[in-house]
Amino acid sequence: MRIGIACFPTSGGSGVVATELGLALAKRGHEVYLVSPARPFRLAAGERRVHFEPVSVPDYPLQAYPSYGIALACRLAEVAERRRLDVIHVHYAYPHAVSALLARDMLGERAPALVVTLHGTDITLAERHPCHERAVRFALDRSDHVTAVSDSLRQETLRRFGTQRVIAVIRNFVDPRVFAPRPRSSAGARRRYAPPGEALLVHVSNFRAVKRVPDLIRAFALLRRHVPARLLLVGDGEAAATARRLVARLGLSRSVRFLGEVRRVERLLPLADLFLLASEREGFGLSALEAMACGVPVVSTRSGGPEEILTDGLEGRLVPVGAPAAMARACRDLLGDPELRAAMGRRARERAVAFDRDQAVERYEELYRRCIGAASGPVALRAGNQ
Repeated sequence: MRIGIACFPTSGGSGVVATELGLALAKRGHEVYLVSPARPFRLAAGERRVHFEPVSVPDYPLQAYPSYGIALACRLAEVAERRRLDVIHVHYAYPHAVSALLARDMLGERAPALVVTLHGTDITLAERHPCHERAVRFALDRSDHVTAVSDSLRQETLRRFGTQRVIAVIRNFVDPRVFAPRPRSSAGARRRYAPPGEALLVHVSNFRAVKRVPDLIRAFALLRRHVPARLLLVGDGEAAATARRLVARLGLSRSVRFLGEVRRVERLLPLADLFLLASEREGFGLSALEAMACGVPVVSTRSGGPEEILTDGLEGRLVPVGAPAAMARACRDLLGDPELRAAMGRRARERAVAFDRDQAVERYEELYRRCIGAASGPVALRAGNQ
């Protein structure tokens, strides 16, 4: 098959999953065309059967507000026609699915099938900005098929939009061969981040407000009163500046490091004692799953997706949203019991392996084939969970 994938290029879960899906599909013999305004974060140059198709937003002298959505629609139509795409798979209902639907109208009978994967922000966007609700509903109703990355996101979408259409749950995935525990004897890099005798905690995100990074910084400050520890904050985004100011105000500058974007995060995660996630909402929580695959217990808020990938007390701990003291207590309990933490790490690895990449890719391939085989209109796919 010839598959176009539209995504944002950032290190957030949607862009990572879209890129990893494209790479996996290419290894299975498909031709993949990644359409994005910049090279996706995890797409290295020279990948066979994976082609980067950049979207350029033109600067029109008479238009003060250039539209990425229109530029994407034009690029999708051009790529679909030139590459003879069988399927366009977009990640996010808005703006990507709306742009893809416009591209299909441009192409007429030559239009490829359209698959939309919801990651969470597209649904919360409509809630926070009601002006986008009609656009998201339009994307849900007109696409050939819609998937969600977690059952909680599927349920939230059905509740929020009252739609009757089938939404299949195809959860995000991890490659357990890449994300894997590393022997501490070979993890000399840990000493670059935490001296002997100090715990190492890690958080990875795209630093948006919904991630509530200040909450985990406050939790870390409370933890530091009892346990010597260091915190690594990985990623970047609009909320990073606020996080930096809070770290300085709390006097944590020597124990908290901002690493920015880390391309080979699988080398960093195994060094951690705990992984922290303080989000208000998570469509899935891919960074937590990647940490679990590396044998690292997770302390996360009860924010949707994480509740489907870990069980409180087994692979980590779940705490209420907006409760830094509860997060600090959970971290203190686990750091104070190395045997319990090690057992949780082993169970975290076992749990993460169940989200194997190949199983998810096979389900997407099945979906593509059914979409291509459908004569017209929305098609049904078994909606059971992976």
